[in-house]
Amino acid sequence: MDLLLSIIVLLVLLLVSNIISHYLPMIPTALTQIALGILFAVFVKEISFELEAEWFLLLFVAPLLFNDGRRFPREELWRMRWPILANAFILVFLTTIIGGYFIHWLIPSIPLAAAFALAAILSPTDPVAVNGIAERIYLPPVILRLVRGESLINDASGLIAFNYAVAAVVTGYFSLSEAALDFVYVVSAGAVSGIIVGLLLVGLRRSLRRQGIVDVTFYSLLQLVSPFIIYYAAEGLLHASGVIAVVAAGIIHSSVKERAGIRNADEQVVTEHMWSIILFVLNGVVFLLLGLSIPSAMKETVENPAISNWLIIGYILAIGLVIMLIRMIWTYCYMGIEFVLSKGGTAKPSVKVSILTGLTGVRGAITMAGVLSLPYFVASGALFPERSLTIMLAGGIILLTLVAAAILLPMFSKKDSAGSTVQIPPYDQYKIRLLWAAVKKIEEETTEENQAAAFELVGEYKRVIEQIRYDNREDERINEMEQELMDYRITGLRTERKYLRECINQGQVSPEIISRLLKSLDLREEVLAHSLLSKVMIVIGQFKRKYWYTDRASANQADDYAKMQELQMNAARAAIDKLSKIRENGGDSESLNVVIREYERFIEKWKRTQTDDMRTRMMRDEQKEELRFKALEVERSTIQGMYEEGQINRETAKYLRRFINDVESLLLQETEE
Repeated sequence: MDLLLSIIVLLVLLLVSNIISHYLPMIPTALTQIALGILFAVFVKEISFELEAEWFLLLFVAPLLFNDGRRFPREELWRMRWPILANAFILVFLTTIIGGYFIHWLIPSIPLAAAFALAAILSPTDPVAVNGIAERIYLPPVILRLVRGESLINDASGLIAFNYAVAAVVTGYFSLSEAALDFVYVVSAGAVSGIIVGLLLVGLRRSLRRQGIVDVTFYSLLQLVSPFIIYYAAEGLLHASGVIAVVAAGIIHSSVKERAGIRNADEQVVTEHMWSIILFVLNGVVFLLLGLSIPSAMKETVENPAISNWLIIGYILAIGLVIMLIRMIWTYCYMGIEFVLSKGGTAKPSVKVSILTGLTGVRGAITMAGVLSLPYFVASGALFPERSLTIMLAGGIILLTLVAAAILLPMFSKKDSAGSTVQIPPYDQYKIRLLWAAVKKIEEETTEENQAAAFELVGEYKRVIEQIRYDNREDERINEMEQELMDYRITGLRTERKYLRECINQGQVSPEIISRLLKSLDLREEVLAHSLLSKVMIVIGQFKRKYWYTDRASANQADDYAKMQELQMNAARAAIDKLSKIRENGGDSESLNVVIREYERFIEKWKRTQTDDMRTRMMRDEQKEELRFKALEVERSTIQGMYEEGQINRETAKYLRRFINDVESLLLQETEE
């Protein structure tokens, strides 16, 4: 029961963190999740989360790296093999040695071997947090590819170096030649075992298919458990690197999948959807667990009166800065060596690129999982030297690198984005073109019979276009657009109010009905001012109008309700006329068109509630479905046309086709049901 409760709590926290990130997009989701984990651990003592390093690597790292290996473009991986390998091995080695000596010099109470262990576990990078930051700012693609590529391997190299250093602390013995031979075995055996087991699993799939087992869900599940099997085979049976094994198997799987083509298309689609959910959960839970483990890990050191907390913060800042500087200097030197060897065929060494690369080297869950696995005692029975301080330093440096990336990366990336930190992604630009092509096709196919369905469908497409445009606005433009929307909506409300008061003066309707409608307009205006109480009252009013007046009201009340509906539609038409005049007089803007379409949708909705019966709704749904399929065909031909004209490349065409296929899959699924 405790395990089940822990899982539910983690999933709820994961959902909460993503809601918070929606409203605070400037803060990386990973940092939000760590903060939530820390707060939960501090204030909720009844539930504890403890996970051993071996289980953490198996349950989280193995599937995440397997997926990274299978999704990383093989051409990019081969083209960038030297910088990736250099960062994954040479940079890890330099970080361990230089960082270890610096830590021992700064804190003499930490033995040199233990300092090497801390520096080694600080060398693996975590690209997940960087990916979140890269979604809202411009980062050079080569830097992102390098960070993602090196993270496939440096987890293994960092953990291996960490284990050697810890063994030296525990036993007091270290042999460089033995360590070098063991390192070669662990890495090579891990790679070979991953390739072999990966190929065996592929062969098993093919053999089962020949036996007539064609269940798509079965094969999707088999792929999802593959990283666990591969990791255990390498670690448990061969005592090799399970991390290297799952990465190698992921790359092998990618090659086999490409050759499979359309034969297993249904399996690949289902598997990709399953992976997307699992990755969302795993990536989020990893950072939540990181946050949950920090308070307990730091408690002993914080409560130790022998060392000042301010001194510890100084240690964290100094070590974190040195670790980042090592990465920056290495990047600059490597770019210089590459430039000289290629005789000017590569980019010149750049201070800015070096700084960006250093800041993207965020430390994460691997670092925390490794440092928490430190033993309490050494072989002689004595306590592991400065274990609690080492854990606190690692946790603090993880937070430092995350915060530094969140604050400094946008600052250094501004000049690279042509004066803007937010650019509308090309994918979304082309997606809008497809949607407008669909709208045009629907309007061409509109007849008297399907007019209601066409109008409703066009409204849906335009709302999607508006949302895409809104999501890609710069923060300042979003605020401007929200203010414009509020101004035009208030103009519309005032026009409605003026119309209703004219109706009172003309004696067309009873003052009681007009008073009720005017009160509704007042509430809507308060909602625009972000009044929570008014929003609640609006919802209650909608409920009453939908259920009370239509189902339980007397004949007189029902007649009043019909008059109210008619008055509301006429008031909405008056608002449309007023806003249309503003547009004719040069006030044409996106915000103005949005408000006009809101009124048009409002009128159409009320019309449907008056005339629709079950048969009419079913007929309109069928008409919408037919129009959707025609629109999808136009979108496909638009993609092909853009590709043939060279407006988009193959990768963009694939992305846009996946977008259309997802919509069509949903339609076909609904049709089957």
